[in-house]
Amino acid sequence: MNDAKPKGNNEKDKDRIFDSEFLPHIDSMYNFGYRLTYDEDDAKDLVQETYLKAYRFIDSFQEGTNAKAWLFRILKNSFINDFRKKSKEPAKVDYQEVESYYNSDDIDKSITTDLRAETVKDMIGDEISSALNSLEVDFRTVIILCDLEGFKYDEMAEILDIPIGTVRSRLHRARNLLKEKLSEYAKEMGYKK
Repeated sequence: MNDAKPKGNNEKDKDRIFDSEFLPHIDSMYNFGYRLTYDEDDAKDLVQETYLKAYRFIDSFQEGTNAKAWLFRILKNSFINDFRKKSKEPAKVDYQEVESYYNSDDIDKSITTDLRAETVKDMIGDEISSALNSLEVDFRTVIILCDLEGFKYDEMAEILDIPIGTVRSRLHRARNLLKEKLSEYAKEMGYKK
């Protein structure tokens, strides 16, 4: 009976591992989440969900291994699960909110004529992000992990749960797709003839 470990020590170990191994990567996790969702709130929710799962399953984490890769895998899986769930849901529009907005006296009629012009104006100069956003999630993810986060092929294979050969071919294809999407922009900027 004296061999039993006090309950408090196990919680202290979990907290120590969480603080020392997981928390230093919170900014990278947010950046990855944002690059996947392109929404601040969704990225924050995704990071929060990732850290909750990481704490919950901390016993399956081997201390001293690559915590960042382990967290990225959890985040990627959470994103895919949420994406699948949301893609099966019908699109939601709050028509009452839209109607109230357009029927209010405070509305400036000059800004409601063509919303597309306002949207496009803000996107000029952000062609790289737009091109990256337009890639399928599998291709976007490998570019983010490799070129923006600096993961090695073996780490990416572990995070994505795919063979290294698939990582290499997917990355090659993703870079080519991105290159195609940016070629016209490069010509306009004088980089290509």
